[in-house]
Amino acid sequence: MATGEMQNINCGCKGIRTCLRCEAEESKQHFLQENELIHYDFTYDPVSKSAVREEESGTQQSFAFPGIFLWENFVSEYEENELIARMDQDVWRESQSGRRKQDFGPKVNFKKHRVRVGNFTGLPAISRQLVDRMSKAPQLASFKPVEQCNLDYDRLRGSAIDPHLDDSWLWGEHLVTINLLSDTVLTMSLDQGWGDMGDGEVRVAVPLPRRSLIVLYGEARHRWKHAIHRKDIQGRRVCSTFRELSEEFLQGGEQEKLGSELLDIALSFKVTTPSLWSLKMADI
Repeated sequence: MATGEMQNINCGCKGIRTCLRCEAEESKQHFLQENELIHYDFTYDPVSKSAVREEESGTQQSFAFPGIFLWENFVSEYEENELIARMDQDVWRESQSGRRKQDFGPKVNFKKHRVRVGNFTGLPAISRQLVDRMSKAPQLASFKPVEQCNLDYDRLRGSAIDPHLDDSWLWGEHLVTINLLSDTVLTMSLDQGWGDMGDGEVRVAVPLPRRSLIVLYGEARHRWKHAIHRKDIQGRRVCSTFRELSEEFLQGGEQEKLGSELLDIALSFKVTTPSLWSLKMADI
């Protein structure tokens, strides 16, 4: 589809968000100005668990970058094909910045801190085997997802997701994402520098191989923003992100009862058809 054709199709962008379908609109032009801030670019090394960059002098600069767990080949090629086929049988809804989405989880208003069961009847049945497999990793031994969000990125739509921190009122310590159909890069960033790099943005590129699983926790979850930039989408990319409940909704928390109900529903894995999945009031 040509860019000119896409401009006549409604997209899901709101506010400052844009995609290739809406960027020709005059009202969006001022959002497209380049950011001229100083930045320092590093690449994540999964072996040393460090952020590394080569200086012009040939020396190497690095610092420890904890809070990332990468599991390559988490699913097989056959499993990937089956997961995508099941997703494509469901309805994809337009979302921000050229993405499409499918949400399986409780009904949430993040601004007002309200959550209720709504139409939530469980995570997709096909995800049961994925959740069981995740638990084999020591980092995820006690991980119990209560929400699954599928996102569909495509180069032709200019899909991306801006740097952001996930909610921490409802969602807990671990963010778990399975990357499907193509390699990409997860860009971690700090707006106000790091160490002696205090005058600009620090960015760490985390390569995400196709069919891999990544977990963000600790400072990588709560301090560093994460993003998928348009330039790092080379074709179609689909991901499934699983989120757990925060301590407020677990045993001993103020909303323990609601949290227990949501977990029981989520881990029933009853969703098998598009008509059963629930929508949220906010897309984060």
